[in-house]
Amino acid sequence: PAPTAAPQDFIRQIVRDDLASGKHAAIHTRFPPEPNGYLHIGHAKAICLSFGIAKEFDGWCNLRLDDTNPGREDPEFVEGIKEDVRWLGFQWHELRHASDYFDVFYRGALKLIEDGKAYVDDLDAEQVRAYRGTLTEPGRNSPYRERSIEENLDLFKRMRAGEFADGSKTLRAKIDMAAGNINLRDPALYRIRKIAHQNTGDAWPIYPMYDYAHALSDAMEGITHSLCTLEFEDHRPLYDWCVDNVDLPAHPQLWQSVVEAGLEAKPAKPRQIEFSRLNLSYCITSKRKLAQLVNENFVDGWDDPRMNTLRGLRRRGFTPAGLRLLIERVGVSKQNSVIDYAVLEGCIREDLDATAARRMAVLDPLKLVLTNLPEGHEETLTFPNHPKDESFGTRQVPFAREVWIERDDFAEVPPKGFHRLKPDGEVRLRGVGIVKCTEVIKDAGGHVTELHGTLDPDTRHGLPGADRKVKGTIHWVSAKHAVAAEVRLYDRLFGVAAPDGEDDGKNWLEHINPEAKRVVRGWLEPAAANVDPEQRFQFERLGYFVADRHDHRADAPVFNRTVTLRDVWARAAGQ
Repeated sequence: PAPTAAPQDFIRQIVRDDLASGKHAAIHTRFPPEPNGYLHIGHAKAICLSFGIAKEFDGWCNLRLDDTNPGREDPEFVEGIKEDVRWLGFQWHELRHASDYFDVFYRGALKLIEDGKAYVDDLDAEQVRAYRGTLTEPGRNSPYRERSIEENLDLFKRMRAGEFADGSKTLRAKIDMAAGNINLRDPALYRIRKIAHQNTGDAWPIYPMYDYAHALSDAMEGITHSLCTLEFEDHRPLYDWCVDNVDLPAHPQLWQSVVEAGLEAKPAKPRQIEFSRLNLSYCITSKRKLAQLVNENFVDGWDDPRMNTLRGLRRRGFTPAGLRLLIERVGVSKQNSVIDYAVLEGCIREDLDATAARRMAVLDPLKLVLTNLPEGHEETLTFPNHPKDESFGTRQVPFAREVWIERDDFAEVPPKGFHRLKPDGEVRLRGVGIVKCTEVIKDAGGHVTELHGTLDPDTRHGLPGADRKVKGTIHWVSAKHAVAAEVRLYDRLFGVAAPDGEDDGKNWLEHINPEAKRVVRGWLEPAAANVDPEQRFQFERLGYFVADRHDHRADAPVFNRTVTLRDVWARAAGQ
């Protein structure tokens, strides 16, 4: 797809204004996933936005792993996240972890206690909920809220030393139990969790809460624009409270450990800006539900081509450029909306139409014998690799007396408007000439097993009769030279537009589309088989396909259908 003009949206306008006013000399962003699962298509929007804006304005973007939740996080996911970001076409300025700043968070918490802005609370989770109040009723102060600064410091240091049981105490911010925004009703800053962390081992029996760690991590890295999805809008006052009250820029003693560890530290005040997340019809982006699909074997792993994880989309043959095109088309706004899955497929088709070479394959084979060619007839034809782009060059395609054609390119009793092969009918064999069906061979059950026909020699390429008009053109593969392949025909994983809507009384798992994966044995022209994994093609008249990342071998090809040539769902819905 041709490059479009620089995107215009409210976030980029804020960035332009901040640069123009001199508020910032450079733009620093970050992409902060939690390493507790693989990235999905929703993350693609966040990646394209944070990395894209940094690139457009000559700034930089960090990849920061928000690893504050040990036990659910895994180095395998860390590696997967890094691979996916690179695959989408982006490179981070620095790789950081929230765990790089555990000492900073702890010292910041001590400062808040000393300033009378945080206290140790003994209420358990259920009691905290009871005291919190509701959207219409204010909360009540915890009976432990007025502990002295000395007692709070003593208790918090003992929490740090591992003296208390999991869940028995929390450190809470002292803000306002009557605040209209429930996030400001003395939110927890630290919890006790005696569990090993993949980066820090057993060093910490306490871990910071997300809002506190996220705000201070952004400040530590000098992030100028912290881009988040809309559900964090209500958290922004707490984010700002943490940034302002810990005040890292004015208290360098809080973050010397980071400098000593050899990491660059330029603390500053970040600004959080929210945008709507990418919601696609026929999709689920809940990490919990994606994990359930994997764990209960509804799919064959996180990279199953039916999954909308970035690994799954990659294995299915979706292109980074096609995904970036989708994000650009969808744009950035504050309005929550659901994008039709067909828009995504359209972007992938648009990219592949321009970038995928053409090949011939037959997925439901019926043999056609051209009886007027001699028994051992063989020749080599030259085909363009791309009908719209000469730079793709040409390839040699073998042709012989017996060819495979698609079974549905023949109809014994053709429906109205059928322009393919029928008894005594003529059709153009792509790149060869016009053939006529002269005989239909059937088995005892009346099933068509083979066709006989003749090739009109005057209609061969370069001869005067080549211009003779017939309505249909069909593709083919030489039976003698064809390479057998496993072809996996993928489709949407769910059969309804809102699988987790549950308004029809069904569980979301009941909406899984049983036709989302079909495996067939097809025949490929030789030039389609001997290719590297992840090579993408348009199989003429069939769709776009990719050589499977893991299972494809030149001597045993495996291809996945990425997307059909046209939107079959719209047609099925009668649109």
